[in-house]
Amino acid sequence: MAASSSANGRTNPPKGSGSAPGGTVFKGETRRDAVHRVAESELGTDVVIDEELGTYEHLYDTAEFDGVDSKHYLATAFVVTPVDERLEPDDQHALLETFTEPFPDLHPYMERYLRDLEARGYQY
Repeated sequence: MAASSSANGRTNPPKGSGSAPGGTVFKGETRRDAVHRVAESELGTDVVIDEELGTYEHLYDTAEFDGVDSKHYLATAFVVTPVDERLEPDDQHALLETFTEPFPDLHPYMERYLRDLEARGYQY
């Protein structure tokens, strides 16, 4: 099983599609410190980082800035275990749910994360 958050449309991916919690790494912050901060903020609990899954390119045909028609993210995915089993999503996530294959309405980028987890022997 894997956990997914359904986006409320504040950020990419589009509203209603499955996504993973995430965000920006602040200046002077390590990527691992950002994982802990984002987990606390978006999931309401800290996490144990099990491993780094990899870095992924995300290309979108939309942007938040006038005069810019697209954006390009470099996202580093981590495999984590929540410290507390009770997750409390913040307001940018409509819900948190677990699922198994076939994946329901997941953004292709999220599906890639899950396929890479499977290739490493993780079961969901």
